[in-house]
Amino acid sequence: MSETRTSCCGSIDSAPPAPTCGCAGRPAPRRMRSGFWARGGWLLPAAGLGALTYNLLEPFSEWVTAEVLHLDLASKLSAAVAFFVYDAPKVLLLLAAVTFLVGFLQSYISPQKTRELLARRGGVWGNLLASLFGVVTPFCSCSAVPLFIGFVRAGVPLGITFSYLVAAPMINEVALVLLFALFGWKIALVYAATGLSVAFLSGLVLGKLGMERHLEPWVLDEVGRAQPAIEARPTFPERIEEGLRSARNVVGKVWPYVLAGIGVGGFIHGYVPEQFLATLMGKGSWWTVPLAVLVGVPIYASTAVILPIVQSLLAKGAALGTVLAFMMAVTALSLPETIILRKVLRIRLIAAFLGVVSLGILVVGYAFNLLL
Repeated sequence: MSETRTSCCGSIDSAPPAPTCGCAGRPAPRRMRSGFWARGGWLLPAAGLGALTYNLLEPFSEWVTAEVLHLDLASKLSAAVAFFVYDAPKVLLLLAAVTFLVGFLQSYISPQKTRELLARRGGVWGNLLASLFGVVTPFCSCSAVPLFIGFVRAGVPLGITFSYLVAAPMINEVALVLLFALFGWKIALVYAATGLSVAFLSGLVLGKLGMERHLEPWVLDEVGRAQPAIEARPTFPERIEEGLRSARNVVGKVWPYVLAGIGVGGFIHGYVPEQFLATLMGKGSWWTVPLAVLVGVPIYASTAVILPIVQSLLAKGAALGTVLAFMMAVTALSLPETIILRKVLRIRLIAAFLGVVSLGILVVGYAFNLLL
């Protein structure tokens, strides 16, 4: 690897970069003018407008259902429509706000710094630190995989990289803020604690198995060769622009799937009988938790998409442990992630990863169904 100092768009010593950032595949930050508004002065009125909009959503949904659509408020269709009209703007508004904040904060914590820090840690503390870093990096499972590869190349122990790979999609700031807004702090805290436990213990177990030999040969050849680049330090306006870009990218990509998830949640809320869901996903049968995991694995969805469905399942009487197992399986054990991992891991190591994480999720599901 060349030792030339690099920035996002190439060599610092080379000609000025093109308008687009080739290595990142996204537009370069716009040149922002100095001044109060450019430095974030618009954030306060924007936050006030967002809070006002959020507080008006419930009466707005009732007005649309009763006055605009003239639906019978006691009907199943009315319940489904009111759920959708209330939740769609609420989830999208929360998603935009949280991804902006996370994008801004992440400009202070680069993947390179994360790799360097984890490469200096080992053992139990390394797994714990990797799990915590997963919380502050809001990636879906597929976008966490390239960072996983970078960690391995940088010499980070395999078990520690697995702790990160599990934690990153399952328990990030976006998930926790949305959980807090939709269900309250208790559910958010339970999910964070159990998710961290699954990530920490999964990485610890996989690290003890000593399965480095089951990495693909090209990855083993690259271990230790990654050299750190000297990164440019963004200005405050550029950090704000990074937050805006993060919100645009995430909301722009997932909003149709968010609406689809809310639509499914609205259907469950309005039409699915409580007794049916209580039987299918309740505490009464041992097979409900494994079934929830098996159903969740083929579904590739972000937290914002799956939470409205989870909200409806809980409201209809599904058991908390079963729903937690379903949500964890969707976010941490997706088929696209497994396909990408096959490029760097052999089948035996992929099977060990899926088996250990699935076992942890099953334990969480059974434990909460027994205790609550």
